[in-house]
Amino acid sequence: MGSMHPVQVIAVTGGKGGVGKTNVSVNLSLALAELGRRVMLLDADLGLANVDVLLGLTPKRTLADVIEGRCELRDVLLQGPGGIRIVPAASGTQSMVHLSPAQHAGLIQAFSDIGDNLDVLVIDTAAGIGDSVVSFVRAAQEVLLVVCDEPTSITDAYALIKLLNRDYGMNRFRVLANMAQSPQEGRNLFAKLTKVTDRFLDVALQYVGAVPYDESVRKAVQKQRAVYEAFPRSKCALAFKAIAQKVDTWPLPTNPRGHLEFFVERLVQQTAGPVL
Repeated sequence: MGSMHPVQVIAVTGGKGGVGKTNVSVNLSLALAELGRRVMLLDADLGLANVDVLLGLTPKRTLADVIEGRCELRDVLLQGPGGIRIVPAASGTQSMVHLSPAQHAGLIQAFSDIGDNLDVLVIDTAAGIGDSVVSFVRAAQEVLLVVCDEPTSITDAYALIKLLNRDYGMNRFRVLANMAQSPQEGRNLFAKLTKVTDRFLDVALQYVGAVPYDESVRKAVQKQRAVYEAFPRSKCALAFKAIAQKVDTWPLPTNPRGHLEFFVERLVQQTAGPVL
């Protein structure tokens, strides 16, 4: 029973493409690993995988092989920098974009077999508000919305919150401002978003912080490395370090919420109590 501890599951999403979700997912994973957490990063952009590309990794097998029954989930795991493990998705595979609800459920349940030596699962979702994104976000414990200073970013983040709130009853979201020109710009972005959510929705948003705009990110991408590893003293890397320390204090899940979620059987066993 000692290994049946709950796993913190964080879905990194944003509605819009181009806000830097993958960069946030990768660097947050590395920063959490540096705190001593055992971290796995799931590339949940099932049809247009890019975590492996960002890190210069070449997967032999991907989630497509798991879905099609050619191998187990543990067979596709890649060793990433800083000791993180990566679950690579397929790239340019149309069938992966249109998984059935049953296939999604099977994929989420497959993670239960590899949760024993895991503290945190970070999910890098696809852009948009499609079924795949909603499925992964609902199955996570924490939703981290990435926004940047573009009108469409705020609009799309609001659309995603509205969908998750109205259709699925989700009411708690955390917000991270990315590529911010200043800490104040990050707070202003958060204020813009809360202004509309407070007016139209019954949700609670929590501000996690801002990752500054930093040329080091582009340089790291060109090197196919994470900025956290390539430029550990950069403004961006230091911001991720501070954010990871905050994330590390988030409460762990304690009971199942009655729908499909990652590692749910751990919660059942946590709350079941001793058998008399």
